[in-house]
Amino acid sequence: MSQATGFTNCTPRNELPYLFAGQAQKEFFVNEALSRLDMMLHPTIETIISAPPASPEPGACYIVGAQPSDDWTGKEGSIAGWIDGQWTFVAPNNGLIVYDRQTAGSLVYRDGWVRHQAPSLPSGGSTIDTEARDAIEELVAILRQHGVFP
Repeated sequence: MSQATGFTNCTPRNELPYLFAGQAQKEFFVNEALSRLDMMLHPTIETIISAPPASPEPGACYIVGAQPSDDWTGKEGSIAGWIDGQWTFVAPNNGLIVYDRQTAGSLVYRDGWVRHQAPSLPSGGSTIDTEARDAIEELVAILRQHGVFP
């Protein structure tokens, strides 16, 4: 015997609003879902800040920093996007990767935002393998080029 499906008012992972039969102004809910998808499809942030900028560009996104203020109060760690003249907030899930324009590097959400740091390049030592050092330096340079390290 099949069970009746019980829907909440939004999707569990990205909080996209569901539509319901007989719902008024469905376009409002569809547009909200499209705005959230636009923010999160290939997420790019300008930087991490704690207060909303005075004049954000349409579509600009930010990670809400520690001790947020003004319209961002209570949204620490969320992604804030300026869409249609208002802030839209998306709570990150573990595994989310965003590109940070300010540092030209990536951040990963793992119970908090983590920025990968490039390892220290080898130096010193009693035995020096120049080929291995060159290979390590090349790998780190490639990872920087691809935005893994700032």
